[in-house]
Amino acid sequence: MLRPFIRIAILVAASALLISPASAQRGASCHGGQSFDQFLAGLKQQAVAAGVSQRAMAQATPYLVYDQGIVNRDRGQKVFGQLFTQFAGRMAADYRMQNGQLKIKQHAAAFARADKEYGVPPAVIAAFWALESDFGVQMGNLQTLRSLVSLAYDCRRSKMFQDETIAALKIIDRGDLSPEEMIGSWAGELGQTQFLPTHYFNYAVDYDGDGHRNLLRSPADVIGSTAHYISTGLKWRRGEPWLQEVRVARDIPWDQADLTVKLSRSKWAALGISYPDGKALPNDDMPASLLLPMGRHGPAFLAYANFAAYTEWNNSLIYSTTAAYLATRIAGASKMRQPSAPVAQLSHGELRELQGLLVKRGFNVGKVDGILGQQSRTAVKAMQVKFGMPADSWPTAELLAALKAGR
Repeated sequence: MLRPFIRIAILVAASALLISPASAQRGASCHGGQSFDQFLAGLKQQAVAAGVSQRAMAQATPYLVYDQGIVNRDRGQKVFGQLFTQFAGRMAADYRMQNGQLKIKQHAAAFARADKEYGVPPAVIAAFWALESDFGVQMGNLQTLRSLVSLAYDCRRSKMFQDETIAALKIIDRGDLSPEEMIGSWAGELGQTQFLPTHYFNYAVDYDGDGHRNLLRSPADVIGSTAHYISTGLKWRRGEPWLQEVRVARDIPWDQADLTVKLSRSKWAALGISYPDGKALPNDDMPASLLLPMGRHGPAFLAYANFAAYTEWNNSLIYSTTAAYLATRIAGASKMRQPSAPVAQLSHGELRELQGLLVKRGFNVGKVDGILGQQSRTAVKAMQVKFGMPADSWPTAELLAALKAGR
């Protein structure tokens, strides 16, 4: 899912509702010179062709207005550059673990049903519920249709948000929510686990039996729908683990620590990987990857096939690892071990500089933005191998100096 890490309520000035010539030009550049009104007329025709009724269209029309403030927010979004231990320490704090365990007890029947029908453990559902909205406390305060149609007119992700707008109209047509009830995040996500409208329409289920799929106010619907999405949409594997903290020996082939490398637990054990308390890993063939979110000096985890559901939910490695870790804590795991010494991190500017140097070397790191994504980590690892450094995919001052020196 595409979503910001923290839902922040923002106030939009009335003037932001007007289409300025500059914003109209940005939209028109990818819509054949159309004004917003012309674009909207065409989008409505697409919705009707997709099965949206005229009744639902009439209900929604007053909310289908352009908001430049939403577009500005989308273009200015930043991903957190914190260390994993800092982010996880705050977002997977003890109170969220405790609240997750409490919710599982409060809604035991719905969680048990979801586990039986979809094979998704209660702790996994509760962790996403906690991180996305603090169990419904912070779902956003912006009109969803306005957000969606504004982002649909903007050129950055126009096709995606056209599809999301039509899905939102289908939700209205189905009778799950009215247009005025559709209040959520600036990116158009809805409900207590922040579903994009396409996910809401395709995966929401009526778990409380009231004839509606209400992910804003029905805990049962939230639990069942989230389990359905994780199971069917994200291909969860029933009965299998997702993440386990491990202890790593001082000297292992660090280039094997990569989500693309999958070895059996018996092989990891032979390489010097054990549980945090020193107990041996199971001597079996279950495949797993060694995940080092902060390099060889930070926490270490075995990530199993089900971890892919987390990176699909949110492709930020810090978020996905935090969500998986919080789920293990809710399920009863101990707190992760903290690094014995502070882990050095390049500044945002240094990361941008490093990415630029990697691009000059022929690597595709995506956007040069100072954010350590998977493409950047892959390039870092390749250059660490070249320079004979421990290839743990964590960018260091030593690596930056070597790249600057043109070695």
